[in-house]
Amino acid sequence: MKYIKNKWNQLVCHIKRRDLQFVISASFTLVALIGMVFIGVFLYQSYGRAAKEMMLNDTRQLVNQVEINLNNYLRSMMRISDAMYYNVIKKVDMSKDDISHELNLLYEVNKDSLVSIACFSGNGELLGAAPVGNVKNNVDITQQSWFTSAQNKMENLHFSELHVQNIFENSNGRYYWVVSLSRGVELTTEGKISGGILLVDMNFSGIRQLFTEINSQDMGYVYLINSAGEIIYHPKQNLIFSNMLKENNMVASHYEDGVYEERFQGEDRTVVVKTVGYTGWKIVSVTPADRLFQDFNRTEIMAVIMIILAVCLMIFANQFVAVRIVKPLKKLENSLKSIGVDQKPEIYIGGSSEIQHLGNTIRSMVEQLRKLTDDIVKEQEEKRKSELDALQSQINPHFLYNTLDSIMWMIESERYQDAVFMVHALGKLFRISLSRGRNIITVGEELQHAGSYLDIQKYRYKNKFTSFFEVEEGIEKYRTIKLIIQPLIENAIYYGMEYMDGEGEIYIRAYTKDQELFIEVADNGPGMPEEQVAGLLTEESGTRSRGSGIGLKNVHQRIQLYFGSEYGLEVESEPDEGTTVRIHLPKTEETSSVEKGDRQ
Repeated sequence: MKYIKNKWNQLVCHIKRRDLQFVISASFTLVALIGMVFIGVFLYQSYGRAAKEMMLNDTRQLVNQVEINLNNYLRSMMRISDAMYYNVIKKVDMSKDDISHELNLLYEVNKDSLVSIACFSGNGELLGAAPVGNVKNNVDITQQSWFTSAQNKMENLHFSELHVQNIFENSNGRYYWVVSLSRGVELTTEGKISGGILLVDMNFSGIRQLFTEINSQDMGYVYLINSAGEIIYHPKQNLIFSNMLKENNMVASHYEDGVYEERFQGEDRTVVVKTVGYTGWKIVSVTPADRLFQDFNRTEIMAVIMIILAVCLMIFANQFVAVRIVKPLKKLENSLKSIGVDQKPEIYIGGSSEIQHLGNTIRSMVEQLRKLTDDIVKEQEEKRKSELDALQSQINPHFLYNTLDSIMWMIESERYQDAVFMVHALGKLFRISLSRGRNIITVGEELQHAGSYLDIQKYRYKNKFTSFFEVEEGIEKYRTIKLIIQPLIENAIYYGMEYMDGEGEIYIRAYTKDQELFIEVADNGPGMPEEQVAGLLTEESGTRSRGSGIGLKNVHQRIQLYFGSEYGLEVESEPDEGTTVRIHLPKTEETSSVEKGDRQ
């Protein structure tokens, strides 16, 4: 209990401090959990739909098979009726011939399916019957539903609802449940034609047997109704007839063939309806929803258990990964805090290859910075001061910390490729900034340095601007002072891009003309009025509130200090038209005397 309490207190402390390690671990786990829940819900729904569709297909096949079997059974009864009518009744004269013999023969052949077969005149007089031949005295044949239905429509077959056959005297005292097939027939008596009724009483046991085999399954049940909704067969029809059980048969009678979802007596169920051709009967299959998903519920429990186990494993795995990622960054960050305090700060080197590269670059930068600082004291004060300001702007702790914060944010967001890209760009930026103590570098190196700076700023400003390089072929080999393009790009971003409503554009062009070298940094920012442009190269650099702190004047002075007063910066700007700053340099390939003097 005490152990659990301690772990809970640690968890609360991590949440309050928003510990990077905890954030990464929690984020990974949360994302994975959300993904698993989403996949689980999707699979659950897909499996549910598939299971339901499979059930419906099985039910449709079952109902279709029942309909086929029932049709075959009913057609056999119809063939018996046709055989009696067309082969016997139409060929005899009722005043001369007796049809009892033919009726008995037909009954004997089909007695497994028949209860009785009889022929009546239009006024209800019995003309012949098998196996019995006497009608009860108290029975009015003309009032029977099967009689009136057949009498109203000649040459049509009529199937009655389920009833007890009770019109004939029965010596054994047994009564049978039957479905009556009746039809109007033409009787010939002494050459005259009159109407009559042919009755075939089908034994209900045949229909019951068809449905009993189907209803032995556990998924649901199937019942049979006529067009009026009256039940012909139901697996629990005794309970229904005694009003101990209800069925939704009257509603089902209005369904067309198809699949329906209904709620009956608080129970959701799926109903499949199939009409039996000419009879108007409907086969109704009912499947309760709880029976459909009873196996699926067990699968659901197992899935939940597997998800819980998977989440536990992910928590441990994510914790391990978070420690491996964050711990080296924290050590590097802590070691950076000693820069400017200790004369020889110990920069942490460890972790992944990218973090090791960054640490080595920073360590090399710090060492080179210390050496350059010592050299600056010995050189011309104004010249070395300008160089130190430029170098310090590149290693500005705020710029470095902001960049490292961006890298850690990318790692927390699992944007590992972006973090690697930022580390690589930062390393190249510092490597060119140091340049082994050299102040004169190639144009290609200076353009590469500007590109690395733009890559970092694009990520920090979330691609608020785009940059374009137009470099004349072969220009990369010429010499220039280092760190003169980056301050111009920095000014373009801070004063041109930040306050734009649309997407900013920065163009870096490098070209030669005659024996001169030109590098332009142009933007599509708000621009400046003419009077402001005139004072840019004469104002004090210390008046700037943002940017590197170098300013255009500083770059202009450095160029003139190295190459002469005929070189430097040119500024062109108009309000709402953008600003172009042009660097004017001599075109030199070999190491100049200026660079040689710088190394001495």
